[in-house]
Parts: sequence; C-alpha cells; structure tokens
Amino acid sequence: MRVLFAGTPAVAVPSLDALLRAGFDVVAVLTRPDAPIGRKRVLTPSPVAARAAELGIEVIHAAKVDADVTARIAAVAPDVAAIVAYGGLIPRPALDVPRHGWINLHFSLLPAWRGAAPVQRAVIAGDDITGAVTFLLEEGLDTGPVFGTLTEAVRPEDTAGDLLERLSHSGAVLLAQTLSAIESGRAAAVPQAGDVSLAPKLGIDDGRIDWHEPALAIGRRARGVTPEPGAWTTLEGQRVKLEPVVLRAEGPELKPGQVLLDGKSVLVGTGSHPVELTRIQPSGKKMMAAADWARGQAALEGVVFE
Repeated sequence: MRVLFAGTPAVAVPSLDALLRAGFDVVAVLTRPDAPIGRKRVLTPSPVAARAAELGIEVIHAAKVDADVTARIAAVAPDVAAIVAYGGLIPRPALDVPRHGWINLHFSLLPAWRGAAPVQRAVIAGDDITGAVTFLLEEGLDTGPVFGTLTEAVRPEDTAGDLLERLSHSGAVLLAQTLSAIESGRAAAVPQAGDVSLAPKLGIDDGRIDWHEPALAIGRRARGVTPEPGAWTTLEGQRVKLEPVVLRAEGPELKPGQVLLDGKSVLVGTGSHPVELTRIQPSGKKMMAAADWARGQAALEGVVFE
C-alpha cells in the first residue's frame, strides 16, 4: 500500500520507521519547512525531514496545505496518508486525495484532550492514565472515528517529554497495525464516545509557576511544561527557568515563593507545603543544581520568587 507520511517533530520519527519496517511503500513525506534553531538561528530541517532524507524518501515541505501542495500529494498517488504531529490543518481537497483517507495517530484517549498539546495537558491535569489512538482525520478538531487505542500509565515522576517519548514508540506500533488492518479490509472505525476536553498549544505563560497554588498542582505544571515551553518564575523582575520540582511530604512553614536552604535542599513555599528545587537557570546563566545556585547567593534570607 502506498503511504504518504505527514509529520514534523522527533516524536513522529518512530512512526515513519515503523511503517517502513512493516513493509509499507512510503512514497513521500509531508513536513513543515526548515526552521531557525539555536542562538544562531540556523535553518534546520525538521527531524522527520532529516530522517526522510537519510532514507531517500521524497520530502514535501509545506507550512500550509494549499492547492499546490495538494497537487504534489496527488502526484505521488497515495492509497492512504498517515499523520503524526504534522503541525498544520489538512483541508478537504487534500483529505479526499487518498482513497483510504488520512489516519491520525493522536497522543490521548479521544475525545479527551483534543488539540495540539494532549500529553502536556494530561500531565498538568494530573491524569493517571492516558494513551494514544488512531482515527480517521476529518475537518473538525480531532473528531473522527477511532480505529485503535492503547493506554499508558502516567508515572508520578513523568515529564511531558518522558511520557511522549514512550507514547511515540507504542503509538508507532499501533499506527502500523491500523494501516495493516485497513490494507486487509479488517479495519473498523467507531465514533468517539465520552467527555470532550481540549488541549490547546502551550505558550510561555503556561510555564509560569504560581507559588500560591498547592504543591501538587505546581509539581504537575512543572512536569507538564518540561521540556517545552519550560517552567519559570521571576526573581527581582528577572525570569528564572526551573526544572521539575520534588514534592515533600512535610517541611518548614514558608510563605508562597519564599526560598530556604535546608541542608543540601533548596525549598520554596507554596499554597500548601514546600517543594524542593532540582535545577535552576538564573537570567543570563546556565542551568545549574539548585544547591549550587543557593550557595552562590549572598544570602537567601528575603529571597522570594514572584
């Protein structure tokens, strides 16, 4: 079966590899254009584009699937399109090109967390279980009928990056299985059922820590925005980046945002009990162990994160 693969970030690469291992004829890859990366803003191919180049697969770069891109897709004559985190909408003319449609691998248990950041939102919300589904892409936001489902436990220490890494590999297997079922005529999609929740793309403000929230909520937010867009707070008007914090069962009584060096641990007050910082990146400096940062302060007395 001839497959068009659409995807952009590193989490989509395992799916491309899985389809090739399963013997599918991946005739082209649709991905976002090269993007500026790093401090020097060097134009860099997406991880999917780089992998496709290694494999010798034709790459269609497109920020938007317009008439010209649709014509290029039609020219490779795919029987089906597989899409994993492409990063753009697929309009009706392009949806109609493959005879089996577009099969989307989405990293949530739809209809929960429809949108661009399902894993991040699940971690922030404190979900115990999440997963991935394959579904038939429609013009609505992640509304199509579901072919296959897998579940994944959210571990207490999971960051969004950790969880997404696991789902990218298990989901790749699910995607290959779904396309195999479609090819053999065994696939059956069922309508989504259950409560709908939305997972809009995260912005910088989603990473800001509100120290008046309970410690549990702060821990979830810090893990949910790691690695992107990252957790942060402010100190004397300057942004300070944070890695995930450690929840403490108990600790000294501190005001929200108040910092204390307790032995080798750096504690910060919250709306409930303190949390322990792990690593911190002050403005203009590199990421460092929180204890090293604390020892470099003239005095922690009076230091309060805002």
